[in-house]
Amino acid sequence: MSYDKFSKIISPAVPLPLENVDTDQIIPARYLKAIERKGFGENLFHDWRYDKNNKPVKDFVLNNKKYSGKILVGGKNFGSGSSREHAAWALYDYGFRVVVSSFFADIFKGNSLNNGLLPVVVSPEFLQKIFDKIEKNPETKFEVDIEKQKFTILSTGESTTFEINNYKKHCLENGLDDIDYLINMKKSIEQFENK
Repeated sequence: MSYDKFSKIISPAVPLPLENVDTDQIIPARYLKAIERKGFGENLFHDWRYDKNNKPVKDFVLNNKKYSGKILVGGKNFGSGSSREHAAWALYDYGFRVVVSSFFADIFKGNSLNNGLLPVVVSPEFLQKIFDKIEKNPETKFEVDIEKQKFTILSTGESTTFEINNYKKHCLENGLDDIDYLINMKKSIEQFENK
């Protein structure tokens, strides 16, 4: 499956300043019945977004119209718990392309990169700056530059760099998953085989 290509995103961000958000909170197990990667966004953070009568919880950030954007900013240890890939699918399907935290669970980080979602690790101090800026002004815009591996608060110019391996960087910039990448290499592979 191909993903959105992006080398740079400029967007406001949605704050979720909670630590230890696990994959069952991101997408509860009862919503994992589909085998396609579509439709999971509607159940993203379902048990926080909706009450027992399936009515939107007014105070939850995804139900608050003042917050929007392609960037989700989470607390420390985002994506812990089970290895379910559906957590990355749900975030991507909802419309997020970047998740920012001071620490990600390794499996979640890998699943995100494999599914068109960029996990950006920043220092705890920089993370707090991001939360503070959003709290002061929910329309604050941030720039995520994959080429330069840089995250910037546009209103102040404050920035930090982030790590990403070259292969995953190439895949995100070109909207490729692992299979797409191999298909794009088909000619080179065939030429190698013929030698």
